[in-house]
Amino acid sequence: MLGERLSNLSVYQLAFRHTSASRATSVDGFRESNERLEYLGDAVLGMVVAEFLFTKYPYKDEGFLTEIRSRIVNRESLNQIARKLGLDALIEYDGGRRGLSPRSSMYGDALEAFVGAIYLDKGFRFTRRFILKKLLPHYDLDSIVQHTINFKSVLIEWAQREGKEVRFELVEEKGTRHQREFIIELF
Repeated sequence: MLGERLSNLSVYQLAFRHTSASRATSVDGFRESNERLEYLGDAVLGMVVAEFLFTKYPYKDEGFLTEIRSRIVNRESLNQIARKLGLDALIEYDGGRRGLSPRSSMYGDALEAFVGAIYLDKGFRFTRRFILKKLLPHYDLDSIVQHTINFKSVLIEWAQREGKEVRFELVEEKGTRHQREFIIELF
């Protein structure tokens, strides 16, 4: 997939180890999984996509760029790309644990961790090329730009234009740490 020999196989193995299959290390009971690599990969992916959009849309404002970036790196999109790349077959997880469905975030999480592993193994320039050549082509940018997905932002913008006060109150929060669902009332 990278078109190059891996220098550090263990970092890639870690990238595909879900929290449910984490392993204890010798350091204060720390359980090793792909979460730290996911954190790193998320930052690298976000930066590369931000730079790409900044260059592609030189006359668009910060709000537009932020919205499009969030649509590109959202969990659902990353889950789909991870499956297209076949990363779902590489993920090590405890299949007997409840809450791990094909719709879970573990595929997108693994993709971000994979990006983090590439960054640690090959450096920023290589990772940037990988994202631009192997990940971004999976997106239909015109469709992403034309379709409004963030209805909360649309509502807030409308309220500001119309001089209306909008207030959101959290009614209920449920689900696991990685699959949160929020029920909000709008006033």
